[in-house]
Amino acid sequence: MAAGSAPMQLHLRATIRMKDGHCVPRKWIYHLTEGSTDLRTEGRPDMKTELFSSSCPGGIMLNETGQGYQRFLLYNRSPYPPKKCVEEFKSLTSCLDSKAFLLTPRNQEPCELSTN
Repeated sequence: MAAGSAPMQLHLRATIRMKDGHCVPRKWIYHLTEGSTDLRTEGRPDMKTELFSSSCPGGIMLNETGQGYQRFLLYNRSPYPPKKCVEEFKSLTSCLDSKAFLLTPRNQEPCELSTN
């Protein structure tokens, strides 16, 4: 994540491995809202994103809400994030009335983050 080219913008880049094993680069532009902790996703006016601070290296925690859904996400570059990171995430989400916890399996190495 980095500051955007315009004030009040954040850019997030990731490379996501698809089911077929291919790595797909993705980019999101978040717009900061003055006087609020909410981020608005460009192109998704119904979506609101909140970032959470974390002591977990190589990871990011966020809460996304949209039309009819809310999800808490922990992304990490490590195939096996440190146990304390997962426990911190579970602790944050449990106090927010989370009903289920899903840990997706990582059977392959993480994708390389593209440089452009």
